[in-house]
Order: sequence, then C-alpha cells, then structure tokens
Amino acid sequence: MPLDVAALYWAGHAQRGRRGAHPGPGGILGRMTHEHAPHRTPETAADWDARYGATHIWSGEPNGALMALTSDLAPGTALDVGCGEGADAVWLARRDWTVTGLDVSRVAVDRARAAAEAAGVEITWLVEGFGEHPLGPFDLVSAQYPAVPKRDDDAAERAFADAVAPGGRLVFVHHELDETPHGFDPADYVMPEDVVAYLTGQGWQIETDEIRERHLERGAGSGHSRDRMVVARRGA
Repeated sequence: MPLDVAALYWAGHAQRGRRGAHPGPGGILGRMTHEHAPHRTPETAADWDARYGATHIWSGEPNGALMALTSDLAPGTALDVGCGEGADAVWLARRDWTVTGLDVSRVAVDRARAAAEAAGVEITWLVEGFGEHPLGPFDLVSAQYPAVPKRDDDAAERAFADAVAPGGRLVFVHHELDETPHGFDPADYVMPEDVVAYLTGQGWQIETDEIRERHLERGAGSGHSRDRMVVARRGA
C-alpha cells in the first residue's frame, strides 16, 4: 500500500537484521511507511507483525499508480511485491489476473487473505522476503513503494528483472522524496532511477519514467504528493 515517510527508513534498515535478507538478492521486508518512526527499528518478521498491530494501517484502496499504469494491460500472471494488506492484489485479481502476493509479515498476509476471501477472488500468498527464493516469471511484477536495500552487486535490481517474463512488465513506483527523515538516505535503497539504470541496455523498453501528482486522503501514505513511476517492458 502507499507509504508515508518515516518508515521507509525503518523498513529498509529492518532488512539488514532479518534472517535471509543478505543472502537473498533483495530481502524486501514489506511495503514502506513513513509516518512517525517507532521507538525500535523492526528487525525481524515478528517485528513487522507487531508494526501492523491489531488494526489496518493502509487505506484499503488499491494504489492509484498501479491502476493508472496497468488498467489497459491484458491480464496474465502478476506478482505483488510487498503486498501489505492486499488491496492491490485483490484489485488485480478482480481484473482477471492470476496473482501472487508476497510480504514478510504474516499479519499483513492474513489480512490480505481475508480481503481476497471477502472479494471472492483467489490469490496465492507467500510469507517471505523478496529475493529469498527465485520467483516467476510473471507477466507483471508490481513493486509499489518497496523497502529494498541496495547492494554493490545489483542483486536486488537483478531479482526484479529475473521475475519478469519475456514480454512482461515491471511497474516500480516510489515517492519522490524531496524531504527525508533524519538519518534516511535514499541512496541506500533501490529507487526508480536504479531500476532504470540497471535495465537500460539490457533489452528492456522504458515505457514510462515520470513524476506524477498523487492524492490520498487517508492511510499511512497520505502525507506524500508526488510519485516517480517506472514501467519497463522486457524484450520478448
């Protein structure tokens, strides 16, 4: 779901203390949030379960960027990276996509599963960090505000690319961060510009790379007004 900003910092740094984060290419813990930083940085899946707590933290609505960028695509197989409480995955499934939702938090995935059941759609759910195991390939990989630490070997960017089927698309969206929380450096995390740089010259077509205004009245991501959106299509 959309993030809000103090937790982008916490989400990414949590990866570094999580079992399996470094051996795997990406090690995403979930979908970033940026509201008020917790007193203790989440370091494990259990910490992220506690972060989700007893109530929903997202708006319950699918990301506007995802809807705008994929509404005209023919349905196929889709991976929702850092699916959170499932609104994006449910929206895709309602549009006849065969969806897999992935998040490190079992609490989040349990809520996502309940949302899918209430909507009458079938979705495959994975409770793990992105990059811990090879995935796909999928016709669509959606990464909406992911918390993925960068590595010197480009392993995270490569994991995103490898998850996309020939002719498929990667939709990678993040906040345009004009102001960041104290101690947070976007250079530490995989951002849209990193994805574009990695894919350029490797047989991918960058179909969209732009900044768009966003409007969200509630939920953890309501404090941000601009997103950078990338849609990249893999060569057939």
